[in-house]
Amino acid sequence: MWELLKAGDWPVIPLILCSVVALGIVLERAWSLQRRRVLPPRLLGEVQGWCLAGEVDADRINRLRAHSPLGRILAAVLMHGGEDRQRQRENVEDTGRHLTLELERYLNALGTLATIAPLIGLFGTVIGMIETFNAISLAGIGAPEKLASGIAIALVNTAFGLFVAIPSYIFHRYYRGRVDELVADLERQAAELAESLAHLSERLQRERAVRRA
Repeated sequence: MWELLKAGDWPVIPLILCSVVALGIVLERAWSLQRRRVLPPRLLGEVQGWCLAGEVDADRINRLRAHSPLGRILAAVLMHGGEDRQRQRENVEDTGRHLTLELERYLNALGTLATIAPLIGLFGTVIGMIETFNAISLAGIGAPEKLASGIAIALVNTAFGLFVAIPSYIFHRYYRGRVDELVADLERQAAELAESLAHLSERLQRERAVRRA
């Protein structure tokens, strides 16, 4: 592998840098987009238990907001639970948009790397062809080692550009789909909590009406 990279000469250096950055983004997103980190299991049920027991207060909401992305959107539901449904929905959607941007962090950069890596490889290919024709102009076709060097630069850069771009594109698409799934689940659980709060509010109103009667 090292011999191939050496054969690619200096144009391969930006591709090496692109590969390192792409690998870092892939590993970071693999850690950050774990389902248990974004959507901790049983958290919704725990919050619903707080509501039924009347144990929701500012301290619990603050701790919930710092807990996880799901905690943040559930905290937004609790904070605006006393407002009308339309305003509550708008505030929760605003929180959801911010969470989506956080979940998509670095994905644009990964997509950019997937796009520019073949172009950088093409640049290296052009450099290799220039060196090949330069060698032909200086020594004719009787110096195969010089011709081989230019051709090697061209082919190695083309191959390495694709080597970086293809996995980057695959992971970019995969993580985009994963973010869409996670956001859909966040919205579903937020809607479920909002519905629980609405039913709880209606029940309390009926109980007060019965007591007044």
